[in-house]
Amino acid sequence: MQFESPSAAHEALSGRWLWPHFSISELACHCGGRFCHGEYWHEPVFLDALEAVRAAVGRALVITSGHRCAQWNAAVGGAPLSQHKTLAVDVALAGHDRHVLREAAVRQGFTGQGLARTFLHLDRRRDPAIWYYGRSKEAWQI
Repeated sequence: MQFESPSAAHEALSGRWLWPHFSISELACHCGGRFCHGEYWHEPVFLDALEAVRAAVGRALVITSGHRCAQWNAAVGGAPLSQHKTLAVDVALAGHDRHVLREAAVRQGFTGQGLARTFLHLDRRRDPAIWYYGRSKEAWQI
């Protein structure tokens, strides 16, 4: 379910936010008002899985990118069919063992995994996919 802004999502979900380690604001579009008012895509199953990953690794997950409006996705060089246009997250790898984080995500049903040097992209697409960003393959093979 898509909301026009974080405030609209807060209003609609008031008293029903069940994910203490994540916020609407961090998962909403970060275009800064250039293209939208901070669109937010809400999917409880996704958030349940994200909370479970956090619990499994035992530390905070820093979300560097969540939902993106179509224009922001294009502006940041996102794929035209990017899962970020609904719901995907890029999780910063700083402070994490990249392999432990990825294994926890796989166990929680994240079927889209983009392997970068500094972040791990996660989504729950129907057809599983794994890819490397740029020259990140060597970092993931250590």
